[in-house]
Amino acid sequence: MELLQYILRKLIAGIPLIFGVTFLSFLLMVYFGPDKTYDLLGKNPTEQQIAEIRSELGYDQPFVTRYFRYVTELATLDFGRSESTGEKVNDLLARTIPVSLALVTPGFILGNLLGVLLALFAASRRGSWVDKTIMGCSAVGMSISFLIAIIAFQLVLSSSYGLGWFPVRGWNIHSPLDYLRYVTVPTLATVFVALGYNTRFYRAVIVEEMSRDHIRTAKAFGISPAKILSVHVLKNCAIPIITRVVFSIPFIVISGSLLLETYFGIPGVGKVAFDAITTGNQPVLKAVVGWTAVLFVLAQMLTDILYRVADPRVSLN
Repeated sequence: MELLQYILRKLIAGIPLIFGVTFLSFLLMVYFGPDKTYDLLGKNPTEQQIAEIRSELGYDQPFVTRYFRYVTELATLDFGRSESTGEKVNDLLARTIPVSLALVTPGFILGNLLGVLLALFAASRRGSWVDKTIMGCSAVGMSISFLIAIIAFQLVLSSSYGLGWFPVRGWNIHSPLDYLRYVTVPTLATVFVALGYNTRFYRAVIVEEMSRDHIRTAKAFGISPAKILSVHVLKNCAIPIITRVVFSIPFIVISGSLLLETYFGIPGVGKVAFDAITTGNQPVLKAVVGWTAVLFVLAQMLTDILYRVADPRVSLN
Protein backbone atom coordinates (compact mmCIF):
# COMPACT_ATOMS: atom_id res chain seq x y z
CA MET A 1 0.00 0.00 0.00
CA GLU A 2 2.83 2.37 0.89
CA LEU A 3 4.50 1.66 -2.46
CA LEU A 4 1.31 2.37 -4.42
CA GLN A 5 0.78 5.65 -2.55
CA TYR A 6 4.38 6.61 -3.27
CA ILE A 7 4.06 5.84 -7.00
CA LEU A 8 0.87 7.93 -7.18
CA ARG A 9 2.55 10.86 -5.38
CA LYS A 10 5.58 10.69 -7.69
CA LEU A 11 3.43 10.56 -10.80
CA ILE A 12 1.51 13.63 -9.66
CA ALA A 13 4.72 15.42 -8.66
CA GLY A 14 6.19 14.63 -12.08
CA ILE A 15 3.43 16.45 -13.94
CA PRO A 16 5.04 19.94 -13.52
CA LEU A 17 8.35 18.53 -14.83
CA ILE A 18 6.63 17.10 -17.90
CA PHE A 19 4.82 20.40 -18.48
CA GLY A 20 8.06 22.37 -18.07
CA VAL A 21 10.13 20.22 -20.43
CA THR A 22 7.43 20.00 -23.07
CA PHE A 23 6.69 23.74 -22.87
CA LEU A 24 10.34 24.76 -23.35
CA SER A 25 10.90 22.26 -26.15
CA PHE A 26 7.67 23.28 -27.90
CA LEU A 27 8.67 26.94 -27.56
CA LEU A 28 11.97 26.21 -29.30
CA MET A 29 10.25 24.18 -32.03
CA VAL A 30 7.69 26.92 -32.76
CA TYR A 31 9.97 29.96 -32.75
CA PHE A 32 13.34 28.52 -33.76
CA GLY A 33 12.44 25.35 -35.65
CA PRO A 34 12.19 25.16 -39.44
CA ASP A 35 9.08 26.52 -41.16
CA LYS A 36 7.89 23.88 -43.62
CA THR A 37 5.53 26.23 -45.46
CA TYR A 38 7.85 26.98 -48.36
CA ASP A 39 9.23 23.44 -48.50
CA LEU A 40 5.73 22.22 -49.30
CA LEU A 41 4.77 25.04 -51.67
CA GLY A 42 7.85 25.34 -53.83
CA LYS A 43 8.83 28.47 -55.73
CA ASN A 44 6.79 31.67 -56.08
CA PRO A 45 3.68 30.73 -54.05
CA THR A 46 0.75 33.13 -53.87
CA GLU A 47 -0.41 34.73 -50.63
CA GLN A 48 -3.54 32.56 -50.70
CA GLN A 49 -1.48 29.37 -51.09
CA ILE A 50 0.75 30.41 -48.19
CA ALA A 51 -2.27 31.14 -45.99
CA GLU A 52 -3.90 27.81 -46.88
CA ILE A 53 -0.82 25.70 -46.14
CA ARG A 54 -0.12 27.55 -42.87
CA SER A 55 -3.71 26.92 -41.83
CA GLU A 56 -3.36 23.26 -42.76
CA LEU A 57 -0.16 22.95 -40.70
CA GLY A 58 -1.70 24.86 -37.79
CA TYR A 59 0.89 27.66 -37.96
CA ASP A 60 -1.81 30.34 -37.95
CA GLN A 61 -3.15 29.31 -34.54
CA PRO A 62 -2.08 30.99 -31.26
CA PHE A 63 0.87 29.47 -29.40
CA VAL A 64 -1.26 28.52 -26.38
CA THR A 65 -3.74 26.65 -28.58
CA ARG A 66 -0.98 24.74 -30.32
CA TYR A 67 0.74 23.89 -27.03
CA PHE A 68 -2.40 22.53 -25.38
CA ARG A 69 -3.07 20.47 -28.49
CA TYR A 70 0.40 19.01 -27.98
CA VAL A 71 -0.37 18.28 -24.30
CA THR A 72 -3.58 16.56 -25.40
CA GLU A 73 -1.61 14.45 -27.88
CA LEU A 74 0.80 13.47 -25.09
CA ALA A 75 -2.03 12.61 -22.71
CA THR A 76 -3.87 10.53 -25.31
CA LEU A 77 -0.65 9.06 -26.81
CA ASP A 78 -1.77 10.15 -30.26
CA PHE A 79 0.91 12.22 -32.04
CA GLY A 80 -0.53 11.93 -35.53
CA ARG A 81 1.61 10.97 -38.51
CA SER A 82 5.21 11.62 -39.48
CA GLU A 83 5.48 14.51 -41.92
CA SER A 84 8.29 12.72 -43.76
CA THR A 85 6.81 9.25 -44.31
CA GLY A 86 3.14 9.51 -43.39
CA GLU A 87 3.55 6.64 -40.92
CA LYS A 88 1.79 6.90 -37.58
CA VAL A 89 4.23 8.25 -34.99
CA ASN A 90 3.18 5.64 -32.44
CA ASP A 91 3.88 2.86 -34.95
CA LEU A 92 7.22 4.46 -35.78
CA LEU A 93 8.26 4.56 -32.11
CA ALA A 94 6.95 1.04 -31.45
CA ARG A 95 9.17 -0.18 -34.30
CA THR A 96 12.33 1.79 -33.48
CA ILE A 97 12.50 1.84 -29.65
CA PRO A 98 13.05 -1.97 -29.38
CA VAL A 99 15.89 -1.65 -31.90
CA SER A 100 17.56 1.07 -29.81
CA LEU A 101 17.15 -0.95 -26.62
CA ALA A 102 18.64 -4.04 -28.28
CA LEU A 103 21.54 -1.92 -29.54
CA VAL A 104 22.53 -0.04 -26.37
CA THR A 105 21.60 -2.51 -23.60
CA PRO A 106 24.66 -4.80 -23.89
CA GLY A 107 27.09 -1.87 -23.82
CA PHE A 108 25.21 -0.18 -21.00
CA ILE A 109 25.21 -3.30 -18.80
CA LEU A 110 28.81 -4.28 -19.55
CA GLY A 111 30.06 -0.71 -19.13
CA ASN A 112 28.60 -0.48 -15.64
CA LEU A 113 29.42 -4.01 -14.48
CA LEU A 114 33.03 -3.84 -15.64
CA GLY A 115 33.30 -0.31 -14.25
CA VAL A 116 32.25 -1.51 -10.78
CA LEU A 117 34.60 -4.52 -10.90
CA LEU A 118 37.59 -2.45 -12.03
CA ALA A 119 36.80 0.22 -9.45
CA LEU A 120 36.69 -2.40 -6.67
CA PHE A 121 39.97 -3.88 -7.86
CA ALA A 122 41.66 -0.46 -8.06
CA ALA A 123 40.25 0.85 -4.76
CA SER A 124 41.30 -2.27 -2.87
CA ARG A 125 44.86 -1.61 -4.05
CA ARG A 126 44.80 2.14 -3.67
CA GLY A 127 48.11 3.80 -4.53
CA SER A 128 49.65 0.67 -6.05
CA TRP A 129 50.79 0.29 -9.65
CA VAL A 130 47.55 -1.61 -10.35
CA ASP A 131 45.45 1.33 -9.19
CA LYS A 132 47.57 3.82 -11.15
CA THR A 133 47.42 1.68 -14.30
CA ILE A 134 43.63 1.34 -14.16
CA MET A 135 43.18 5.06 -13.52
CA GLY A 136 45.62 5.92 -16.31
CA CYS A 137 43.71 3.74 -18.76
CA SER A 138 40.46 5.34 -17.56
CA ALA A 139 41.87 8.78 -18.31
CA VAL A 140 42.83 7.64 -21.81
CA GLY A 141 39.31 6.29 -22.38
CA MET A 142 37.78 9.57 -21.19
CA SER A 143 40.01 11.62 -23.49
CA ILE A 144 38.87 9.79 -26.65
CA SER A 145 35.57 10.94 -28.10
CA PHE A 146 32.78 8.48 -28.74
CA LEU A 147 32.89 9.19 -32.48
CA ILE A 148 36.63 8.43 -32.69
CA ALA A 149 36.08 5.16 -30.80
CA ILE A 150 33.27 4.19 -33.19
CA ILE A 151 35.42 4.92 -36.26
CA ALA A 152 38.43 3.06 -34.82
CA PHE A 153 36.50 -0.11 -33.91
CA GLN A 154 34.63 -0.07 -37.20
CA LEU A 155 37.83 0.41 -39.20
CA VAL A 156 39.69 -2.40 -37.39
CA LEU A 157 36.90 -4.96 -36.99
CA SER A 158 34.45 -4.28 -39.82
CA SER A 159 36.05 -2.61 -42.83
CA SER A 160 37.89 -4.26 -45.70
CA TYR A 161 41.02 -2.42 -44.53
CA GLY A 162 40.88 -4.25 -41.22
CA LEU A 163 39.76 -7.70 -40.14
CA GLY A 164 36.33 -7.54 -41.80
CA TRP A 165 34.74 -9.79 -39.18
CA PHE A 166 31.53 -7.80 -38.67
CA PRO A 167 29.07 -5.85 -40.87
CA VAL A 168 30.03 -2.24 -41.54
CA ARG A 169 26.47 -0.91 -41.44
CA GLY A 170 22.86 -2.02 -41.20
CA TRP A 171 20.61 -4.05 -38.93
CA ASN A 172 19.40 -7.23 -40.61
CA ILE A 173 18.50 -9.50 -37.69
CA HIS A 174 17.06 -12.97 -38.30
CA SER A 175 18.78 -15.04 -35.61
CA PRO A 176 20.75 -14.65 -32.35
CA LEU A 177 23.96 -15.03 -34.37
CA ASP A 178 22.94 -12.12 -36.62
CA TYR A 179 22.26 -10.04 -33.53
CA LEU A 180 25.73 -10.75 -32.14
CA ARG A 181 27.34 -9.85 -35.48
CA TYR A 182 25.59 -6.48 -35.72
CA VAL A 183 25.78 -5.48 -32.04
CA THR A 184 29.40 -6.41 -31.26
CA VAL A 185 31.20 -3.39 -32.73
CA PRO A 186 28.77 -0.77 -31.33
CA THR A 187 28.96 -2.52 -27.93
CA LEU A 188 32.77 -2.53 -27.90
CA ALA A 189 32.87 1.19 -28.79
CA THR A 190 30.32 1.98 -26.07
CA VAL A 191 32.13 -0.04 -23.39
CA PHE A 192 35.51 1.45 -24.33
CA VAL A 193 34.31 5.01 -23.74
CA ALA A 194 31.96 4.26 -20.82
CA LEU A 195 34.55 2.34 -18.83
CA GLY A 196 36.72 5.40 -18.31
CA TYR A 197 33.94 7.53 -16.82
CA ASN A 198 32.30 4.69 -14.89
CA THR A 199 35.51 3.34 -13.36
CA ARG A 200 36.68 6.73 -12.09
CA PHE A 201 33.25 7.55 -10.64
CA TYR A 202 32.76 4.18 -8.94
CA ARG A 203 36.33 4.14 -7.62
CA ALA A 204 35.84 7.56 -5.99
CA VAL A 205 32.64 6.32 -4.32
CA ILE A 206 34.30 3.09 -3.13
CA VAL A 207 37.45 4.83 -1.83
CA GLU A 208 35.30 7.24 0.20
CA GLU A 209 33.36 4.33 1.68
CA MET A 210 36.53 2.39 2.51
CA SER A 211 37.82 5.29 4.58
CA ARG A 212 34.88 5.16 6.99
CA ASP A 213 35.18 3.96 10.59
CA HIS A 214 33.06 0.82 10.23
CA ILE A 215 35.38 -0.48 7.49
CA ARG A 216 38.43 0.03 9.70
CA THR A 217 36.59 -1.75 12.50
CA ALA A 218 35.79 -4.69 10.19
CA LYS A 219 39.46 -4.93 9.24
CA ALA A 220 40.46 -4.87 12.93
CA PHE A 221 38.15 -7.82 13.62
CA GLY A 222 39.96 -9.81 10.92
CA ILE A 223 37.16 -9.95 8.36
CA SER A 224 38.55 -10.99 4.98
CA PRO A 225 39.11 -8.24 2.37
CA ALA A 226 36.79 -10.01 -0.09
CA LYS A 227 33.93 -10.01 2.43
CA ILE A 228 34.58 -6.39 3.37
CA LEU A 229 34.36 -5.35 -0.29
CA SER A 230 31.35 -7.46 -1.21
CA VAL A 231 29.26 -7.11 1.96
CA HIS A 232 30.21 -3.85 3.65
CA VAL A 233 31.65 -1.58 0.96
CA LEU A 234 29.57 -2.47 -2.09
CA LYS A 235 26.30 -2.57 -0.17
CA ASN A 236 26.86 0.92 1.24
CA CYS A 237 27.87 2.21 -2.21
CA ALA A 238 24.63 0.95 -3.74
CA ILE A 239 22.76 4.27 -3.56
CA PRO A 240 25.21 6.39 -5.65
CA ILE A 241 25.66 3.48 -8.06
CA ILE A 242 21.88 3.14 -8.48
CA THR A 243 21.56 6.89 -9.02
CA ARG A 244 24.17 6.92 -11.77
CA VAL A 245 22.84 3.82 -13.53
CA VAL A 246 19.13 4.65 -13.50
CA PHE A 247 19.47 8.32 -14.43
CA SER A 248 21.73 7.32 -17.33
CA ILE A 249 18.92 5.31 -18.94
CA PRO A 250 17.03 8.22 -20.61
CA PHE A 251 20.28 9.64 -22.00
CA ILE A 252 21.43 6.23 -23.23
CA VAL A 253 18.16 5.40 -24.99
CA ILE A 254 17.94 8.73 -26.86
CA SER A 255 21.31 10.49 -27.11
CA GLY A 256 23.53 7.45 -26.61
CA SER A 257 21.90 5.56 -29.46
CA LEU A 258 21.78 8.62 -31.76
CA LEU A 259 25.46 8.56 -32.73
CA LEU A 260 25.63 4.78 -33.01
CA GLU A 261 22.49 4.55 -35.14
CA THR A 262 23.41 7.46 -37.38
CA TYR A 263 26.93 6.18 -38.04
CA PHE A 264 26.04 2.49 -38.40
CA GLY A 265 22.78 3.12 -40.28
CA ILE A 266 20.65 1.36 -37.67
CA PRO A 267 16.90 2.19 -37.75
CA GLY A 268 16.41 3.06 -34.08
CA VAL A 269 14.75 5.91 -32.23
CA GLY A 270 18.01 7.90 -32.02
CA LYS A 271 18.30 8.05 -35.81
CA VAL A 272 14.60 8.86 -36.07
CA ALA A 273 15.08 11.76 -33.63
CA PHE A 274 18.12 13.02 -35.55
CA ASP A 275 16.25 12.89 -38.87
CA ALA A 276 13.29 14.67 -37.27
CA ILE A 277 15.57 17.47 -36.04
CA THR A 278 17.23 17.97 -39.42
CA THR A 279 13.95 17.91 -41.38
CA GLY A 280 11.76 19.73 -38.84
CA ASN A 281 9.42 16.76 -38.45
CA GLN A 282 7.44 18.18 -35.53
CA PRO A 283 5.08 15.24 -34.81
CA VAL A 284 8.08 12.95 -34.28
CA LEU A 285 10.02 15.58 -32.32
CA LYS A 286 7.08 16.23 -30.02
CA ALA A 287 6.67 12.51 -29.35
CA VAL A 288 10.37 11.96 -28.59
CA VAL A 289 10.59 14.98 -26.27
CA GLY A 290 7.38 14.04 -24.47
CA TRP A 291 8.43 10.43 -23.95
CA THR A 292 11.88 11.54 -22.76
CA ALA A 293 10.28 13.75 -20.08
CA VAL A 294 8.07 10.86 -18.97
CA LEU A 295 11.12 8.58 -18.89
CA PHE A 296 12.93 10.95 -16.53
CA VAL A 297 9.95 10.95 -14.15
CA LEU A 298 9.85 7.15 -14.20
CA ALA A 299 13.64 7.01 -13.67
CA GLN A 300 13.34 9.20 -10.58
CA MET A 301 10.58 7.00 -9.22
CA LEU A 302 12.52 3.79 -9.93
CA THR A 303 15.61 5.26 -8.26
CA ASP A 304 13.77 5.92 -5.01
CA ILE A 305 12.23 2.43 -5.02
CA LEU A 306 15.64 0.84 -5.56
CA TYR A 307 17.01 2.99 -2.71
CA ARG A 308 14.46 1.34 -0.44
CA VAL A 309 15.43 -2.13 -1.72
CA ALA A 310 19.14 -1.43 -1.17
CA ASP A 311 18.62 0.16 2.25
CA PRO A 312 15.35 -0.54 4.14
CA ARG A 313 16.05 2.48 6.34
CA VAL A 314 15.29 4.78 3.39
CA SER A 315 11.70 5.99 3.54
CA LEU A 316 9.47 6.48 0.52
CA ASN A 317 8.27 10.06 0.77
